[in-house]
Amino acid sequence: MDKATTEELLAFILESIVLIQNRFAHITCSDDFMKDEAGLTQLDAIVMRVQAIGEALKNLDKRERKFLLEVADARYWSEIIKARDFISHHYMDLNAEIIFDLCTNELGELEDKIIRLKKLLQH
Repeated sequence: MDKATTEELLAFILESIVLIQNRFAHITCSDDFMKDEAGLTQLDAIVMRVQAIGEALKNLDKRERKFLLEVADARYWSEIIKARDFISHHYMDLNAEIIFDLCTNELGELEDKIIRLKKLLQH
């Protein structure tokens, strides 16, 4: 992924956000992830995409930090990258409530910021 262009990484992140939103559409509370095998599968699929988003942003941050800072401060991007690191290294400690909160309260903001970056890239 680190050889992908900035445009490709942004497109990948947006695609991942849409997939997460689709997979999350029928989840009404964090317990929905834990109630059966289908819920656990949804949780795993969403977490994998959250991890992939974090990896893409980690790569962008390495080479395009100033570009990212045009739409959000370094702390914002760092928190997403930390989520990726947590998933990668502490998966057993992952909490369904955190993922529910992320999908409910954070994903839309990230989508807006990535769309803004894509527009900046096109100008």
